[in-house]
Amino acid sequence: MTEEKHERALIIDFGSQVTQLIARRLRESGVYCEIHPFNKADETFIRAYDPQAIILSGGPSSVTWDDSPRADASVFELGVPVLGICYGQQVMMEQLGGRVESGTSREFGRAFIDKVVDDGILNGLFDGEAGEQVWMSHGDHVAEMAPGFGVIAKSPGAPYAVIANPERKFYGTQFHPEVVHTLNGSKMLRNFTHSVAGLKGDWTMAAYREEAIAKIREQVGTGRVICGLSGGVDSSVAAVLIHEAIGSQLTCVYVDHGLMRMNESEQVVSLFREHYNIPLVHVDASELFLGKLAGVSDPERKRKIIGGLFIDVFDDEAKKIGGADFLAQGTLYPDVIESVSAIGGPSVTIKSHHNVGGLPERMKMKLVEPLRDLFKDEVRALGRELGLPDAFIGRHPFPGPGLAIRIPGEITREKADTLRKADAIYLEELHKHGLYDKIWQAFAVLLPVNTVGVMGDERTYESVLALRAVTSTDGMTADYYPFEHDFLGRTATRIINEVKGVNRVVYDITSKPPGTIEWE
Repeated sequence: MTEEKHERALIIDFGSQVTQLIARRLRESGVYCEIHPFNKADETFIRAYDPQAIILSGGPSSVTWDDSPRADASVFELGVPVLGICYGQQVMMEQLGGRVESGTSREFGRAFIDKVVDDGILNGLFDGEAGEQVWMSHGDHVAEMAPGFGVIAKSPGAPYAVIANPERKFYGTQFHPEVVHTLNGSKMLRNFTHSVAGLKGDWTMAAYREEAIAKIREQVGTGRVICGLSGGVDSSVAAVLIHEAIGSQLTCVYVDHGLMRMNESEQVVSLFREHYNIPLVHVDASELFLGKLAGVSDPERKRKIIGGLFIDVFDDEAKKIGGADFLAQGTLYPDVIESVSAIGGPSVTIKSHHNVGGLPERMKMKLVEPLRDLFKDEVRALGRELGLPDAFIGRHPFPGPGLAIRIPGEITREKADTLRKADAIYLEELHKHGLYDKIWQAFAVLLPVNTVGVMGDERTYESVLALRAVTSTDGMTADYYPFEHDFLGRTATRIINEVKGVNRVVYDITSKPPGTIEWE
């Protein structure tokens, strides 16, 4: 949100894989910020946005290239504090009269910096005698600082690891303070926003709720809104927020495409009809969806088929209820960012079950996306602010295509039923062992592989099921959860015994590195 009464920071993106983490760190300290690509952040935009602080992200380019990205000159003329991170530091030096060299000094991974002089940006760091651990990722390096800058901290491979022009409140770091491997990076970013830039951190979820309701009322007016519920947290929070804003002008449509989790439909219908008394249309479209998906194996085609059918169903239901002026979606900020790449334009890897960027021209409805400024954990916080049950808010993410993206290859009703039962047992065991809330997302995948097994005196030829569980804060990076063997053995035994069609269970040890958009 860009309300005048809020302080705000602007993050100018040069294409780093971890730019979103900068925004996460600032949001965690109560500073509202937005990410915008360098080629859209011109002087007109920047002055209209009116930031109180600017951060220049890292990026894959080299400032020594003739066509490498640059910041608009106004960034350094507004009189606001500026922090350049990695490539952002090098851009700052190059544009302000310094010099950057390529290829003679490289640092990738963990490094340790030593303090050269005291500075407010280092408050809370260097508490011990050893150096401060940071995360480097650079091939180029600053060879000569711009006039007015001095060294704040250095490392063996980066003599200008932290530099500053205190008079202009310009700072640069060669490392990435936004990643968790820089142990006190969050403190450094907070020092920049709160101590250097003087921001108070006035952005709260209570304020977001109030302002979002006002924006919804202003956008919708007396119009009618139809909201597509997927059964996930995002669309559910969006629906409750919109209902609080416009009441009976909202109608929710829950489409059961035959690929939902066990008892999903009953839970959603009960919550919205009985608990919130929100007008809800429940559409059983499983035959339609499964029919269109028959024989389709390509995962992207499956996504597009499901996304297109959702729109068709919403359009039909809107006509049945007398028409709707708006379609509400649970689009999140990562979806918005991922739909535009700072370097290459629209991303080809955008989540295709979202409609970030518009609806088909044949539809007369406009989009209402009240969560498009939020990350996933912020959506959960908003849900709690709205009073949704913790058991619902804490549910693991469940993308719109549902089980479709967890059945590689062709989808059939039999496969969906098999996976649904196995997935329910897996989640039940996680709850029983107190593990569910420690994990960001867990689910089962029915692999397109059969194996020969012996069960009792009978030889079987059935499917292999994979279990996946990852830990994460916001879904941008993730690591596998280290289950005890006893848990995996107990869960696998239950699935094999109780789910006909599965004779082998494996655990998928997969991590999601920074910059990977999808890993379902």
